[in-house]
Amino acid sequence: QVQLVESGGGLVQAGGSLRLSCATSGRTTSTYAMGWFRQAPGKEREFVAVINWAGGNTLYADSVKGRFTITRDNAKNTMYLQMNSLKPEDTAVYTCAAGGRGTRDVTYNYWGQGTQVTVSS
Repeated sequence: QVQLVESGGGLVQAGGSLRLSCATSGRTTSTYAMGWFRQAPGKEREFVAVINWAGGNTLYADSVKGRFTITRDNAKNTMYLQMNSLKPEDTAVYTCAAGGRGTRDVTYNYWGQGTQVTVSS
């Protein structure tokens, strides 16, 4: 029932900024969190950030804390990931997820198709 569509990925130079969007449709629940994950070539998928339904509680991976900000606008059915001070190691396919809990990807029931973020040095 839930569909997630990411947008906003692209190519940016190191030190630049990018904002990803995740548009949602279908049924939602206030008991589920939404989050962002990423996967670089040859690496395992890793947690990036998570936000609860109300938007008041957030968690970030240590690698992005202080640089990335996760927000959501329930009126617009959209979640965002503002990425500042981007580094080449941030290069990955970024995917939004819903219907989960915490930082473990296996707890999320719904996934978007992913959007490529490439940071040049």
